[in-house]
Amino acid sequence: MRRFALILLLAVLPLGARAHIIVQEAGWVQYGPGGALEARVATNDVVCPDILLDGRTAKMAARAAANAEFILVCAAPLPAGVRKASVNGADLPLPVAEPRRILVLGDTGCRIKGSALQACNDPGQWPFLHLAASAAKLKPDLVIHVGDYLYRENACPAGNTGCAGTPFGDNWATWSADFFAPAQPLLAAAPFVFVRGNHEDCQRAGFGWIRMLGPLAFDAATPCIDHLAPYAVPLGAMKLMVMDDANAPDTSVDASVVPTYRSEFAALADDKTLPVWLVLHRPIWGAISGPLGIPMGGNATLIDALGGTGIPAPVQLLLSGHIHTFEAMNYSAKAPPQIVAGDSGTKLDSAPADLKGAVFQGGSGVSVKDGVSISGFGFLLMTRADTGWTIDLFDADGVAKRQCLFAAGRVDCPNPK
Repeated sequence: MRRFALILLLAVLPLGARAHIIVQEAGWVQYGPGGALEARVATNDVVCPDILLDGRTAKMAARAAANAEFILVCAAPLPAGVRKASVNGADLPLPVAEPRRILVLGDTGCRIKGSALQACNDPGQWPFLHLAASAAKLKPDLVIHVGDYLYRENACPAGNTGCAGTPFGDNWATWSADFFAPAQPLLAAAPFVFVRGNHEDCQRAGFGWIRMLGPLAFDAATPCIDHLAPYAVPLGAMKLMVMDDANAPDTSVDASVVPTYRSEFAALADDKTLPVWLVLHRPIWGAISGPLGIPMGGNATLIDALGGTGIPAPVQLLLSGHIHTFEAMNYSAKAPPQIVAGDSGTKLDSAPADLKGAVFQGGSGVSVKDGVSISGFGFLLMTRADTGWTIDLFDADGVAKRQCLFAAGRVDCPNPK
C-alpha cells in the first residue's frame, strides 16, 4: 500500500520536513457494538479498494464520501473465524477471542490552541510517533485508545519552528498528522477500541471522529451526533462497556445531560453475566494538583448523575484518560478501582504522586483510599495473569518504568525495589 512507503519516508525525513508530509491512506480494524469487527480504510482514491478474506475477494463499501475536508472512508465487516485479511497487499490485524495482552493509551495529539503550543516537530516534546512504534513492538492482542486524538485546533504562529508547517482543524490533513500517520504501526498491530474524547465533541473534532472512527454507520445527513449510547465489547471471560462522556462538563453540572448519564449508569446493573470494565474518556473521580499540592478533581456532571448510588457491581474496573498522566486509584466505597492513561502525547498535567485523600466535587461519598500518579509520557500493557492482570508501564521509547497489579478488586503499584 502506498501508505507504507509514505510512513517510511516520514520516519527518515528531517523533523522540519515531516510536517509537510500527508499520509494519503490508512487502514485499521475496530470493534463496534456487540463486538462486531470492521475493517476500515481512508483513501485518496475515488473508489473503495477490495478486501481479501482468506483468499476470496470482497468489496469494501463507501462509509463516508470524500468532501472538501476529508478523503474517502471505506468499510467492510470482518466475518467471524476469518484467518487472513488484507487490503492492497497489506495485512490487517485479526482479533483474539480472549485477549491476554491489552495495550492502553490516550490523549495522543499535539496541542496547538491559543497560547498553549506544543513543539509537534520535536519528538521529545510530542513523542507519539515513536511511542506508537514502541507500543507496536509489544505485539498486543487489542489496543484501547481512551480518547482525545486531535489537538491541533489553531494555526501555528508565524516564526514558531516547533510547530511550523502543521495543519490544523477538523480535516483529513490534521487527523493524518495528529493520529493516523504516527499511529500506523500500532493500527497494523492489533484491532482497536476507539473511545470518544471531549476533543471529539461536535464543537471540535466530532465530525472527523464520527466519520472515520465512530462505532455506528455514518449518516451524511447527520454528520455529528452529540452523544452515542454505550455499547458492549465481549472479550471472552469479560467485556468492555464503552461510554461516551464527551459532553459531560468537569467543573459544572450540565443538567440537560444528567438524566442521560443517570440512566446509562443504572443500566450497567442489568447484565451480570460477565465482569465489566467501564471505559470512558473523562474519569468520574480523577485528580490533578490543586492549591498547596492537594489532589482534587472529579467530574461534576457525572458525579451528579450517579447521585450517591455508586457504580453497579458488574463493573470491576474504570478505565479513562483526559488527565494527562498515569493514575491508579482505589476508592473507599461505591466504586471499583480507576486507571487513568492520558499520558501518550499531549502536554502533560501535574498531579501529586500520592493521591490519597483527593477532594472531589459534589456529594458523591467517594474518596481515595490509596492511589498514585506516575509522571512522564507513556502507555501501559495489561497482561492477563493467573490471579488478575499485571500492568506494565512503559515510557515513550518502550522502556519499562513501573509495574502494577489489578487483582482482587484493587490496583496496586508498589515502589520499585
